[in-house]
Amino acid sequence: METPQASRTAAAVLDDHLAFIATDTERWLALFADDAVVEFPYAPALGVTGRMVGKAAIRSYFVEALKNFDGLTLSQVTRHLLQDPDTVVAEVHGSARLIATGRPYEQDYVMVLRTRAGKIVHYREYWNPTPALKAFGGWV
Repeated sequence: METPQASRTAAAVLDDHLAFIATDTERWLALFADDAVVEFPYAPALGVTGRMVGKAAIRSYFVEALKNFDGLTLSQVTRHLLQDPDTVVAEVHGSARLIATGRPYEQDYVMVLRTRAGKIVHYREYWNPTPALKAFGGWV
């Protein structure tokens, strides 16, 4: 029997987030509340949007961004469960090949995911801009 969406913990939603982000955009987007916020605090350093508000903005950004990666996999997941079942912190490693440059992309992420009624309401992802610059052919 499947767990009702509203009673799912943030850790369970994180598992779906990791499973769907690179494989099923529609199922991945269904994890978000309509008013969700996604933030990449280090993205503005690269001239990239650092904050998206609402499912439409999240869709617009990710549909385009994911086109850059071939074979994106997320592994080495370490979950840090908090006393609040609606919040989870995770350390994750990402690997892919960039389509535009053919270069490998290796990135370590820290993800903070907060849910309400089983839907993501706030997702913050910290990543190092240097591997992104290398893979995309920047100055590094």
